[in-house]
Amino acid sequence: MESKKRNIELLIPASSLEVLKVAVNYGADAVYIGGEVFGLRANAKNFSIEEMKEGVKFAHERNVRVFVTANILAHNDDLLEVRNYFEVLKTVGMDALIISDPGIFTIAKEVLPDVEIHISTQANNTNYGTYKFWHSLGAKRVVSARELSLKEIKEIRENIPDDLEIETFIHGAMCISYSGRCLLSNFLASRDANRGACTHPCRWKYAVMEETREGEYMPVFENERGTYIFNSKDLCMIEHIPELIDAGIDSFKIEGRMKTALYVACVARTYRRAIDDYLTGGLELYNKNMDYYREEIKKCTYRQYTTGFFFGKPDKDTQIYDSNTYIKEYTYLGLVEDIYENKFDGKTLYEITQRNKFLEGDMLEVMKKDGRNEMVKVLSIYNERGVKVESAPHPKEKLFLELDKELEVFDIIRIKG
Repeated sequence: MESKKRNIELLIPASSLEVLKVAVNYGADAVYIGGEVFGLRANAKNFSIEEMKEGVKFAHERNVRVFVTANILAHNDDLLEVRNYFEVLKTVGMDALIISDPGIFTIAKEVLPDVEIHISTQANNTNYGTYKFWHSLGAKRVVSARELSLKEIKEIRENIPDDLEIETFIHGAMCISYSGRCLLSNFLASRDANRGACTHPCRWKYAVMEETREGEYMPVFENERGTYIFNSKDLCMIEHIPELIDAGIDSFKIEGRMKTALYVACVARTYRRAIDDYLTGGLELYNKNMDYYREEIKKCTYRQYTTGFFFGKPDKDTQIYDSNTYIKEYTYLGLVEDIYENKFDGKTLYEITQRNKFLEGDMLEVMKKDGRNEMVKVLSIYNERGVKVESAPHPKEKLFLELDKELEVFDIIRIKG
């Protein structure tokens, strides 16, 4: 089998309807979302049923597929509710369900027999026997465990049916526990990571207290650099698209169902460009544009980058010991939602819902869907009442901007720093 001939899907997360639309416009082939129950991101905004319907309609009109997560590890009390939830999902029109629990899998096959089922990474899919097991039950796709190397994934591809798809995380946060099945949050904070309520204790700073010396904290040193002993760097495979394709992976999955529209646009646009460059122009074009990919992917919020398990077991260089903070080079200001001619004072104005502060006279960077970045100057700012203001200090405020260049709907506006 020629792995390069397989269709490559870029699968992007969406925390809200706005972010779904951004993902679609910035290069996603498919988007995965969570409803208000039974997903593993309880703190994400998530989608109501009506928002799901609107999102699916928007995506399908642009030939993009939508997957819905239902990948909790269920308890007895969940099963009846899951069945009722799936009955409601019949009206949504999504393309697939992402599931890890065999009980939920069985209910999905009964209630939604025509919807694809994808087996979540939470099911710990580490060998081709597991893949073949799920295929025999009717699964269309299996998401590989994060602990697999490219060599192992390639071996899986060679030993499973050709119509069974492999989905693999290629970018985003890494868990410390086996494919995300972490018990730390439940133990330390009584919030179950396997039911969508993780408090991310792997990012906390730890110390040791001796039993008879209460209140005397001794720092935990893995080495001389600090005490963040669980804090992994983020996964990034932008420099290894050819190897991912050669391994026979069908879907390149981005982690981040709690991320902003800016993050989603940045990651989706960069990987879209890298994948398309390689598929259309081969290694020559891909390598020629490598500096662009590296520069753009570092404009996303991240914790330093690693290649995870893909090229062997991680070592001390895959962890961050002195901090749990993100590197953030750009701040998200807003998305162009609409354009008005002769709005206030007869000017052409661009409507945004403002996310962070900026000022009249600032130079801002605009991300375009086609990969370009342009600098624009803020000539004036108006609030909803048509009153001219000098700054935008209030998050989520509707603003209308006069700029020195023409923009398009869905352009992303950001500022360095």
